[in-house]
Amino acid sequence: MRFFGWAKAPLATYARPMGRAINGSMAAQAIRILGIDPGLRRTGWGLIESDGNRLIYVACGSVETREADDLGARLVVLHDGLSRVIAEFAPAEAAVEATFVNANATATLKLGQARGIAMLVPAKAGLAVAEYAPNVVKKTVVGAGHGEKAQIRMMVGVLLPRAHPQSEDAADALAIAICHAHHRSPIALKVAAQ
Repeated sequence: MRFFGWAKAPLATYARPMGRAINGSMAAQAIRILGIDPGLRRTGWGLIESDGNRLIYVACGSVETREADDLGARLVVLHDGLSRVIAEFAPAEAAVEATFVNANATATLKLGQARGIAMLVPAKAGLAVAEYAPNVVKKTVVGAGHGEKAQIRMMVGVLLPRAHPQSEDAADALAIAICHAHHRSPIALKVAAQ
């Protein structure tokens, strides 16, 4: 298993207390979010903290499999790599990009299997896992539902200035985490009201 782009923010950025005392009470806590961009060849991951309207970069990278390995071995590599990320960074929530259907049914099926691992690992760790369509992620980060990869990477750099993803997969994973940070509040409020 190979990790690429394992870039962390300075320790103080993500090792600080998750809530702040204000007049003796705790303010809203920062939430650590894991974004996952599933792929069989390379699965990108990105971690941010959402503290109110502030987004804080934590780390990003990707887990890469070898095309020469059989499908089962590649899925194990993805599982083990994402498990290590969750164990090291302890996110509170996760978000995964939804699978799109393309003309190649075999490729779509393999992507679906990688996406299953991307959803299973955080769910098994007890995290709530949200799903977002690619156009929702693009619209949230770029402002248009059909943004290009370069636009996404540029906007991730604007929104998370300390982030320097080494691959498009890691940049996309950070974009998915940003999307979740923007869409999670109304969902959390709806759940709390029930």
